[in-house]
Amino acid sequence: MVGFGTFAQFLAKTMINRGHTLRATSRTDYTQLSKDMGVSFVSDVGALLQEDNDVIMICTSILSFSTVLGSMPLHLLRLPVLFVDVLSVKEHPRDILLKVLPERADILCTHPMFGPESGKYGWKDLNFMYERVRIRGKETCSSFLQIFEMEGCRMLEMSCTNHDSLAAKSQFITHVIGRTLSEMEIESTPIDTKGFETLVQLRKNTEKNSYDLFNGLYKHNKFAKQELKNIELALEKVKQKLQKNDEE
Repeated sequence: MVGFGTFAQFLAKTMINRGHTLRATSRTDYTQLSKDMGVSFVSDVGALLQEDNDVIMICTSILSFSTVLGSMPLHLLRLPVLFVDVLSVKEHPRDILLKVLPERADILCTHPMFGPESGKYGWKDLNFMYERVRIRGKETCSSFLQIFEMEGCRMLEMSCTNHDSLAAKSQFITHVIGRTLSEMEIESTPIDTKGFETLVQLRKNTEKNSYDLFNGLYKHNKFAKQELKNIELALEKVKQKLQKNDEE
């Protein structure tokens, strides 16, 4: 695992429980935490690349993905190996991995569409999207995907482009509405309807995610800008209807 923040640690717990051996590297020193989890922490990414790894998972943020890949001494890479990303956007990491990795490195783009909060009681029936971008070592790829299959995830194989188109209409819109509610500083009241309780919860859930994630969903999904325009147009239409009613 390259990057060992909260999400990587969340995935690692289940992988360890499944009997997998993990190594991790990160800008932050997670030596003690990794030891407690049963993960080998390697501070030097170059040393990690020279290990006999079946899979290298890139678990960085969307915004830092390109920088991290660009700073890795890939000439030290021990091949063959399967590279996996877990970002919430897919065309962006796919294009970078195809550009910077040697031809003999396999690429699997994935999006586990859950996290420490939604997946804390297990991954059953939670969505796991993936695209086999460049796969020669079919056995390694299948073994990796099996981790999520055995946890009961809904396995969704689709292109990175299709994912980003759908995610802009679902995940990104959810974050936009949640951030808008946050800017409005909505709070629970003594007379909340069920619908308003849902909105308050949406605000709270959205605020648990970093603003960098929201920024990444916008900046690195080419479909997001149009969806933001669609929200603006829809709000304007609602406003015009209300104002028209006022005039009647």
